Formats: sequence, C-alpha cells, structure tokens
Amino acid sequence: MKFINQPIGPLNNYSRCFFGIWFLAMAASVGWRNADGPSYKEQIDAWHQTRINSLKSETGWLNLAGLFWLSNGKNSLGRGTDFDLAFPVADAPADLGALYLENGHVRFVPKVGAAVLADGKPVTGPLVIFAPDQKPLVLAHGSLRWFIIKRGPKYGVRLRDLDSPQLKEFQTIDRYPIDESWRIKARLETPSTPTTIPIIDVLGLTSQQPLAGTLVFERAGKTYRLDAVEEGDKLFILFGDPTNAHETYGAGRFLYADRPVSGVGEKGLVVLDFNQSINPPCAFTPFATCPIPPKQNKLAVAVTAGEKRYGEH
Repeated sequence: MKFINQPIGPLNNYSRCFFGIWFLAMAASVGWRNADGPSYKEQIDAWHQTRINSLKSETGWLNLAGLFWLSNGKNSLGRGTDFDLAFPVADAPADLGALYLENGHVRFVPKVGAAVLADGKPVTGPLVIFAPDQKPLVLAHGSLRWFIIKRGPKYGVRLRDLDSPQLKEFQTIDRYPIDESWRIKARLETPSTPTTIPIIDVLGLTSQQPLAGTLVFERAGKTYRLDAVEEGDKLFILFGDPTNAHETYGAGRFLYADRPVSGVGEKGLVVLDFNQSINPPCAFTPFATCPIPPKQNKLAVAVTAGEKRYGEH
C-alpha cells in the first residue's frame, strides 16, 4: 500500500540545554521545545501545507480521471466512447491504440500517428508497459497520463488528467483545531514471529499485510490498541472512530508514524500524532482502491484531531 505521508523534521532543538542527555530525554518526554524554534502549531501547519502540495502534485490524488479494468487480450483505448477504454475527449475523439493483457504482462501498441509518449519519447511500436519484474511505465498524450496497476487478480489502467477540473477547484481540507494532547506516546508490541493481518479494500479484495506490531496507548485513563502494518520505514495505521459517522470520512482515516525511538527511557515507544490523521485517497476520487480499517482498529474514543471529511466520495 502506497499512500505516503510526508514526515516533518525534528520537532525540537536542545543543543543549548545544560543538563545533557538525561535532560534531553526528560524534556522530550514532556514535549518541551526550544523557544527559538517553530511552535507545535507552526510545525503541524507546515506539515499540512506539504500534504496539500502533495495532493495537488502530478502524482497526487486530485487529478485522477479514470480507472479501467482490463480484459484478457486486446483492449482498445482512445478519447471518446468508441473504445473499450474510453478516455475523456479534448478537442476531438482520437484513437490512441490498444493494450494487450497476456499472462500478467501488458503491452501497448500505438495507433500510427497517435502522439503517445513514454518517458518523454514517442512510442512508435509495441511496448511492454507492465510486467511482474519491472516498474510500470507511464504513458502520456496531451494532458493525460496513464499506467497499469494490479489489485489481486485484476489489472487496471489508472488515468490522470493534469487539466482535471477538480484539481483546479481544490482549495484545502477542513481540520480540527490543532490539539497537542492528541500527540500521544504508544508502546509497540511486536509479534514474536513474522505475522500478517488481512486487509480488505473497497473492491472487496483481501490482502495479507505484514504486521509491524500493536500500538498500545492511553487516553483519558483508558487503554486503546491499534494494529500497524509496515509501509517502508514507517508504520501505517488504518483506524476508525465515532467521528466517522458525521465529521470525518465514513470508512476511517490513515495515520503514519515513525518506528520506535531509541532515546533514554523511551525504547519501544512510538509517537502517534493524531493531528496528522488524513483522509484516504477515496475521499478525493472514486478512482482509488483504498484499504479499509480492520475491525480491531475501530476505536471507541472520538479522535477529534486531524482532517475532517472532504467531498462526497
């Protein structure tokens, strides 16, 4: 699952503190900050702006314009309705060629004169754009970009439009007021042997994801648990809570966290900053294939921090 959240740099600067390593650990544990550095609110606001910029980027979620599932064999594609894969029309309908799905490989055969590019170079003949052992190629025609994704046994074409109206209309995402009390330290309980947990996506497909461990934390005197899966060098948490009913995205939200810190007295602890809780891609587009929080990650406490509901998806 690739839904990456940009991390913020170090929160604190204690280089001038007098009491050394012990003081550093104690100050970090109570959230002290250097008065010369940015405030916690400023850090979260900067993180949020980075998040907005990512959504609006060429590889963000706001410019998705289609998701087309391939059939085995030939799949014609072009701008207009006369194709198996009907891309949006710009100035006029256009036949762009065909995609062939065969034994887990996808080959693109361009229509002569179709002006389709791959890595900035014209595609003049048959080209394998997806294979199990290679990174998918991105094809381009005008403002359109498309590439192959695989979900379970299904192969699809994910289409982007860099001139998407939604991209132009987007402003920002409503958030709860920043509340540092939702920056919580949790203990990571790791499995004794490699373990996976089932994660279901909006397509109804189930995948087994590697369990990084269970995060245990307290809020208002009560203990809560969240399973985290591995996402590169991050922990990825899918969670739901009572706010999903009215204020936040109905299926739940995403949260990323750094792996446990190794500071004095803090071995095995993870910072869960719920002010960085985000909407899944499916909140922005119907053309995403988001995972859904597992039932054990439905919290009984209302998480009144992070992003609120966006749009109608």
